[in-house]
This record gives sequence, structure tokens and C-alpha cells, in this order.
Amino acid sequence: MSEKVQLEKIRLNKFISLCGVCSRRDADRFIDQGRVCVNGTVAKQPAPLVDGSEIITVDGQPIQAVDQVKVWAFYKPAGLVTTHNDEQGRETVFDFVKEYGLEERVISVGRLDLNSEGLLLLTNNGEFARFAESPQTEWKRVYRVRVYGDVTKLDVEQLSQGMTIDGVSYREVTIEFEKDFEHKGQNAWLQVTLTEGKNREIRKIMEYFGLQVNRLIRIDYGPYSLDDLEQGEWKEVGVKS
Repeated sequence: MSEKVQLEKIRLNKFISLCGVCSRRDADRFIDQGRVCVNGTVAKQPAPLVDGSEIITVDGQPIQAVDQVKVWAFYKPAGLVTTHNDEQGRETVFDFVKEYGLEERVISVGRLDLNSEGLLLLTNNGEFARFAESPQTEWKRVYRVRVYGDVTKLDVEQLSQGMTIDGVSYREVTIEFEKDFEHKGQNAWLQVTLTEGKNREIRKIMEYFGLQVNRLIRIDYGPYSLDDLEQGEWKEVGVKS
């Protein structure tokens, strides 16, 4: 994937996504709701073609094309929600990074739920986020997971071949026990690798096998790693593919 954003005529929804405002799908929703203007005129569907020379606003706020795709690795602490606007008024990832000095408009690559922590990629470019999230990109997500319960009930072989739980099909899931592990009915650390990453996938799988997740840390996302980041820290890491 190129780091340069091309500014030829493109659909308005794609342009909004490229600017890191939201996904293309959300951009279409904003246009349908009359929240997007081009040169002072409310945009209508089908979305017009633009090249960034226009004055484009979303909710009255002007947006601009980015010259360079940027990516940050962020150690998301537990307790933050990965959304731009939370109906319950909880602190969001984007509130947090802005408060502590990341001034650029960013969106996340995928999500980590409220109680999960670890590597969350942030970017100023919606197309990069779409690329990195896509199952077709086949970027593996690796987690350290602490569970409580009888881990001998885990059907590791079946999970490695993919399985369906409560009507939801999951791709291959690889589970490894931590080195020198000996289960004695207490907490156990596992390393779990996903090839897709559906909503609350690890928690639902562990619940199916009678295990309770009490800590979940993402350590890798495709070519990106948590490395030496501490909770609440981030660093710019560049585009990898």
C-alpha cells in the first residue's frame, strides 16, 4: 500500500475516509443525513467526485486531505472505549490521545473492547484502516489471555481448524500455553492467535469452553507489535504491508 494519498477526482465518501474522518460506510450515512457540504451546498447521493480543492465540511467542520499516511501504535489501557462518541459518556481512546498530545485527527484500525488492552493501531487515513482490517489482508492478531477455569476443556485441535459457536463461524484460532505451564485450577496464561478477529471473539470462545477471561492484551497486529510501549503510550510506526 502506497504512503502517498492520490488527489485525483474520487467519490466524496472515499475522500472523507481518506481524511481519517470515518469509514466509507459512515461517510455515506453522514451524506444521507445531510451532514456533509461541498462548497457550501449540502451533498446528496450519489456522492459527487472531488479532488480536495473544494471546501468540504462535516457537521460544519472543514476537512482536508492528508499528504502522507501515518500510523501510530498505541497501548490502549483497559477502561477506554474505541469509539468517537460514546452514548454513555465514557472516556474514549480518541479523547485520551488528544488530551495527552496527539493533535492529528485519527481513526482506529479495528477495535479493542472496554475491558481489553494492548496494541491498537491509529491512523489518519481511512483506506489504510480498511486495508489493515480486511480478512483478505490476512494479518494475524496475537493476544496474551489470562483465563480462569479448567483449560483442559479447550479443544485446541478443533479451534485450529475453525468452528461454529452459537451460529457464528470462526476461522482458524491457534492457542498455545505459556512456557512451563502446569494447570492447577487457577489462572492460566494463553497465547491466542486469530486470523480474523470478530467482535469479542476470544471471550465468546473461552466462555463456550467454560473459561472466564480476566485479562486480555493484544501484543501483535499483522507486522506491528506492542514492543516496549507502556499503558497509555503511543509512537508513530509508519506504513507496513
